[in-house]
Amino acid sequence: MKNALLASVALATAPLALAGMAAPAAAQSKLGIAVVNVDAAIGQSAAAQTATQQMQTTYKTNVDNFNARQTALQAELKQKQDALEAAARAAGEQPTAQQQQALQTQYDELQRRAQEAQAELQQIQQPLQLARAYVIEQIAAKLEDGLKNVMTKNNVDLLLKEGAAEAYQPSVNLTNALVTELNTLVPSVGIVPPEGWRPGGQQQQGAQAPAAAAPAPAAPAPAAPANRPSGR
Repeated sequence: MKNALLASVALATAPLALAGMAAPAAAQSKLGIAVVNVDAAIGQSAAAQTATQQMQTTYKTNVDNFNARQTALQAELKQKQDALEAAARAAGEQPTAQQQQALQTQYDELQRRAQEAQAELQQIQQPLQLARAYVIEQIAAKLEDGLKNVMTKNNVDLLLKEGAAEAYQPSVNLTNALVTELNTLVPSVGIVPPEGWRPGGQQQQGAQAPAAAAPAPAAPAPAAPANRPSGR
């Protein structure tokens, strides 16, 4: 009976003994996963913030010209659209062939002028767009190093884009940590690209620069009136 009692005690204490044993290395490993918003980190970096302030001075003429022309062009397009809508209302539900022709001509002119306005604003804004792209590219050149440092310092094995995660705790968002790394790696940047520079580091003399990230809004295309002419 004593042997049976000892056996029972041994069985009862076995789970406790196992619990105190060290788990195998594979079981101890825990995958470190975090998220980061790269675009936000670049934009919040000290270099980007300082560059934005400097551009307001260096490119003030472009900014002021853009704002003035955008306001003037929007007013012009609104006047033309109001005139078209008034003419469409006056023509009624069943306009004559002559009225239909006149409405179509007004509409075509409005569309043409809207396209011209957008092209003009893009041309005015081009130096500022190019400067923005130049700033972003200089910071992005150190992005890989910054991400590696963030992962190492925070014991992260897998770093995901913030938008790719369905849900996460705020504590695993390392965007601020990336900002800190970028501030160290890229304390400042230039805001005037070298002559002929284009996004991607290419030197393309005379080539038209593509739009940089987050350009200022151009004049919107006018909405068609309710009874837009169906055709000639």
